[in-house]
Amino acid sequence: MPPNSTTFSHPPYFLLVGIPGLEKEQFWVAFPFCIMYTIAVLGNITLLLVIRAERSLHQPMYLFLAMLAFTDLVLSTSTLPKMLGIFWLGHREIGFLPCLAQVFFIHTFTSVESGVLMAMALDRCLAVCRPLRHASLLPAPVVLALGGLVLLRGVLLVAPVCFLLHRLPFCQHQLIPHAYCEHMAVARLACGDTGANAAYGLFVALAVAGTDLALISVSYTMILRVVLSLPSSGARLKAFSTCASHLCLVLAFYVPALFTCFTHRFGQNIPPHVHIIVASLYLLAPPMLNPIVYGLRTKEIWHRVVLLFRRKGT
Repeated sequence: MPPNSTTFSHPPYFLLVGIPGLEKEQFWVAFPFCIMYTIAVLGNITLLLVIRAERSLHQPMYLFLAMLAFTDLVLSTSTLPKMLGIFWLGHREIGFLPCLAQVFFIHTFTSVESGVLMAMALDRCLAVCRPLRHASLLPAPVVLALGGLVLLRGVLLVAPVCFLLHRLPFCQHQLIPHAYCEHMAVARLACGDTGANAAYGLFVALAVAGTDLALISVSYTMILRVVLSLPSSGARLKAFSTCASHLCLVLAFYVPALFTCFTHRFGQNIPPHVHIIVASLYLLAPPMLNPIVYGLRTKEIWHRVVLLFRRKGT
């Protein structure tokens, strides 16, 4: 006989474990996480302020960088404050609807970050392959439209994830073996069929990562062809240096992202604490590295930051 309707309902809250197997050590793990989050917030806010204040930086590359900074702020802030509450204060409870909201923001802005990195690769491709037409091919309205399309894609793809979670019966299972509400970590608590969740989640991951990585690969293939055809080694080095920062960010984002995605589905032999730490760093490392990599490697931004602090008398 099937359970009655009161058994199959949404729990009022879930309990987040944090890092399974490292419950005693996670108090200390929180300190480097907090430092990374502080760097991410200060660095990305600085980038946004500098790009907004300096009209000379209202160019495609810097506008995409501002989108990336905003995305990183949302992505890290949607998880880190709650994680620090778990690690330091033992506040493990999270309501059902706040948990769904966290799922929505994490997965939507992960998709947005991937899309912005793809758009930045196209921008670098045009800058290297069509330098004279770069500005005319990517005026500010086109850049903003691309950003809007990337955000719309994320919302449309992730909204069904939340709907699929909302329709699941959860019985009495409330303990999430994770540091935040991730789609499949929540779905595994259901006592109904989660096949649709697993299939759709994998489809979204492959659709976003597959499309964006394919376009990034095509862009860099074209860049490589042009760079290798340049006559002087100095010109080749200069062309490569314009893409080095972006390549670092692509690797920092996609390597842990793909590891986390496939570990949820196929990595049963990977220790849970390794999986959760990588999944947490995946939402922290790119937001921390993005302003550092671009701030240190891009002279225009570095000079503007120095000037901004001089004006403030710091």
